[in-house]
Amino acid sequence: MSRPVHFEIHVDDLDRAMAFYAAAFGWSYEDWSEFAGLPYAGVTTGEEGTLGINGALMQRQGPSPAADGAVKGAVLTMGVEDYGESEQRILEAGGTLALPKYALPGMAWQGYYLDTEGNVFGIHQPDEDAR
Repeated sequence: MSRPVHFEIHVDDLDRAMAFYAAAFGWSYEDWSEFAGLPYAGVTTGEEGTLGINGALMQRQGPSPAADGAVKGAVLTMGVEDYGESEQRILEAGGTLALPKYALPGMAWQGYYLDTEGNVFGIHQPDEDAR
């Protein structure tokens, strides 16, 4: 069974979003742009050992959703033990590939998929040898 281990909120203005979430919820940040290859701020949402998950704010990679459009939301990433096995189960269940597996150097393997409703989600397999 896989649980959400990370979230991503896609934003138009990274600095503005960071200021908002810091003021609204007390979140703190670490620059992970080098790992992601684009403006990407790792988010700490609370103290270690407390209930909840951490995530990131990332530069939106396309136009903003329309103001009166469907739900604007965050991307959940599920922690997995075996990337290939998890990908196979996703595809067999009717999911489709959105962004192929890639390395977060020295950290993990990451990739993105669409569920049967067109929602994006990620999978993340920790691996210090990822390159």
